[in-house]
Amino acid sequence: MDITLTQLRYFSEAASRLSMTAAAERLNVAQSAVSSAVAQLEKQIGSQLFIRQRAKGLLLTQSGELFLKDANAVLAHLEEIVENARGDQTSLSGLVRLACFSTLAPFHIPDLVNRLKAEHPDLTLEVLEADAEGCAQALVEGRVDLALCYDLGLSENIATSSVRTSRPYLALSPNHRLAKESSVMLQQLADDPFILLNMPHSRELMLSILTNAGIEPSIRFQSASYETVRTFVAHDHGYAILHQRPAHPYTYDGNSVAIVEIADKVPELQTVLAYLASQRPTGRMRAVAAAVHAQVAEQSKLLM
Repeated sequence: MDITLTQLRYFSEAASRLSMTAAAERLNVAQSAVSSAVAQLEKQIGSQLFIRQRAKGLLLTQSGELFLKDANAVLAHLEEIVENARGDQTSLSGLVRLACFSTLAPFHIPDLVNRLKAEHPDLTLEVLEADAEGCAQALVEGRVDLALCYDLGLSENIATSSVRTSRPYLALSPNHRLAKESSVMLQQLADDPFILLNMPHSRELMLSILTNAGIEPSIRFQSASYETVRTFVAHDHGYAILHQRPAHPYTYDGNSVAIVEIADKVPELQTVLAYLASQRPTGRMRAVAAAVHAQVAEQSKLLM
């Protein structure tokens, strides 16, 4: 079969964006060129890769999902061959697509972009914010190369590299009776209202921590927004269990949150860089991974 690398690139880009138009804009070519290349590819392999939905974009077929994994592997292998032939890893260029767990993004992404701009000015980072399931799904569907997320709900075909270990803490109003304590047992909050960070997997983790401490939480408010949870806490509507530790105690509205350690034995949470186990890491991916590890290490020192 006379399948070309251009066809594979156009197909991969269309699959990652589920849109011929968006792929064409990214590739800086005509939309008809992408559509024609994908149609010719489908004809050559004898299988439909996309379901075209009028005004709703594209859907990958089962064959398309399988073909996407192999196509991305071929493209990554080719990139690795070229990098090895050049023998110069200092002048990386191109695009890396990174999914980031939404509560981690404000802590890491802006500094990461600055670091990459200084170290690899020709490297472009494209970021997709998502919850745990969204990060995993984006990896499996080939829409991103890497994911910066918690080690929650990841399937066996996703490999991980540990970035940081985070111990959960109590977020309390400064006016709370326990706010000035260095650490407290969870049972001391058994009768207090609870503010739940209501995101897939995070929700189950927080509730299991309380259940294991013998607490049936009285959920006063819940939100998928990390900052909304903190603001509820700052207004003394209840306590929360969180992992990310801001550099300052203030909320968006100028109030503040007290951090108190949990004296109970509680599970720690791993922040990881995730990628498909079957995928060959490219030089660009390795550069982003190195930048993430360096940046998190620096932030950890500042917070100690």
